[in-house]
Amino acid sequence: MRMRAMMLLWLGLATMAGPGVSMAAEPAGHITGVGGIFFKAKDPKALAAWYRDVLGLPLQPWGGAKLSYDAPQHPPALIWSTFPASTGYFAPSTSEFMINYAVDDMDAFLAKLGTKGVAVLKRSDDPNGRFAWILDPEGNKIELWEPKPAPAPQ
Repeated sequence: MRMRAMMLLWLGLATMAGPGVSMAAEPAGHITGVGGIFFKAKDPKALAAWYRDVLGLPLQPWGGAKLSYDAPQHPPALIWSTFPASTGYFAPSTSEFMINYAVDDMDAFLAKLGTKGVAVLKRSDDPNGRFAWILDPEGNKIELWEPKPAPAPQ
């Protein structure tokens, strides 16, 4: 919980800098963001189909999905963070990763998942937004996040 709060605090600071505004001038030759998420699966085609059919990922003919940062209500940054090997935050998954997907309406999204038979492990609301956790068919834990709306400009 503390790690998530620190990550989301950073996201808030990055958001306050404004779109396209760097918090500090950076020299050329640096990472600009995450270009993809890749992971192994026992049955890649079946798992990709589950992400398409259950979570609604828009799979492309090449087998993956392209998710745009400029989608309505999408957070303005992607958080990257490590966790201690001993963390229980990913449990009950034994995977070494967990992906957090931003959603526009947690209640509507979880209702859709319920019609697909997906069990919600836990839900939580905190100052950073609303969260829920599920497992994919291969036991990877997924964190769903509905960010708090940005404050209206004054």
